[in-house]
Amino acid sequence: MAGLTLTSLGGAGTVTGSKHLLQWGDDRILIDCGLFQGQKNLRELNWKPLPIEASSIDAVVLTHAHLDHCGYLPRLIREGFTGPIISTEATRDVAELILKDSAWLQEKDAAFLNRIKKTKHSPALPLYDSRDAQRAIDAFITYPFDQPFQTSNGATVRFRRAGHILGAAAVDIQWGNRQVVFSGDLGKYDDPVMFDPEPVREADYVVIESTYGDRLHNISDASGTLAKVIEETTRRGGTVLIPSFAVGRAQTLLYYLWNLRRTGRLPDVPIYLDSPMAINASGLLNAHPHDHRLDPRTSQAVGKVATYTRHPEDSKRISRSNEPKIVISASGMATGGRILHHLKAFGPDRRHTILLVGFQAAGTRGRALLEGAQDIKIHGDWIPINAEVANLPGLSAHADAAGLMKWLSGFRQTPEKVFIVHGEAQAAETLRSRIDRNLSWEATVPQQNQVCKL
Repeated sequence: MAGLTLTSLGGAGTVTGSKHLLQWGDDRILIDCGLFQGQKNLRELNWKPLPIEASSIDAVVLTHAHLDHCGYLPRLIREGFTGPIISTEATRDVAELILKDSAWLQEKDAAFLNRIKKTKHSPALPLYDSRDAQRAIDAFITYPFDQPFQTSNGATVRFRRAGHILGAAAVDIQWGNRQVVFSGDLGKYDDPVMFDPEPVREADYVVIESTYGDRLHNISDASGTLAKVIEETTRRGGTVLIPSFAVGRAQTLLYYLWNLRRTGRLPDVPIYLDSPMAINASGLLNAHPHDHRLDPRTSQAVGKVATYTRHPEDSKRISRSNEPKIVISASGMATGGRILHHLKAFGPDRRHTILLVGFQAAGTRGRALLEGAQDIKIHGDWIPINAEVANLPGLSAHADAAGLMKWLSGFRQTPEKVFIVHGEAQAAETLRSRIDRNLSWEATVPQQNQVCKL
């Protein structure tokens, strides 16, 4: 019988497009099924066929429901996948929000390109549509954390808490005589909202993310730093504009703002959560009370700290308003969504602050802002950036290099090999070197579509 192999169809050498294929003979399990984001050459990969037939995949197992881990699912179904999509219950609920929103944006973008006749293809088509998204949602089956279950092709799978966002899991797969553990995206330890990543004690092979594999978060007083940025900006009559991932980051931000207001450290200015998806995701905290640290009373209080703006007209009024305020809006890397309209409104004015609070992938507007861009292109126009740009990585939902090493140290025995994925080249290589130096484990950074025998 053929042995087990691992092939990263995405998420190798980049932080986006996570798709890791386990294959035993003719049986196949895909761990995560994400969209490529950021640089154009990566985004174009979403339109290229996978190197395997979608119909040949028996099941997809999701670590969590961020777009770079689940956003390709509707396309996979359009291409012929008919198996189950397996996740935790909260991941399924978050994925419903993410996939419906992604399909709507795909349809909207295609319609816009056709309307202005700026498309290389006539007509421009969405990568997938709302029907594809609904078919993906209908294909989900869920299992609790720490309850082993079997797939149809004989693998035993267990979800273990990974922190990061609601429902996020490390995936422990035993197949044949091999045990492979996928970290998914690991959250920070001692996060005020999410539980710590749960240790995994045994594995023959480990597949670990490396988003922040080359840096450490300064989290000594993230709350205090946030308060300082807000105070300085509002004192000069400005708006604090925070591009935020709608799921995970937005809810953590609301917690910090609630805590600052509760303790009297927040200026008396309005707070707006201007993202329908973030609003819906915030409601999921109450729907899944056992998946986070907040007690019901605190969870409800956190949800009330901001004014929710669902309707486009309300969002436009925020952009037109000259009053000092705090605006949390998606997307987190400024690749689309309402944040773009706010950047056009507030970016040119020195009174305002653009506060970056999460990872910014190469090729995104967020990365350009982080690197000091004088102007950024939005809706075909170059927008000058005179606003202050501040960075607060301590609010990231990802473990830093020390956190990744802490999670790896939970294994009682040395794995045969560690595969380092979901990181840009420098981050992945730095983590590989750290694993070699500190643990003396064999670690490698696989290339996309490289077949690795286990």
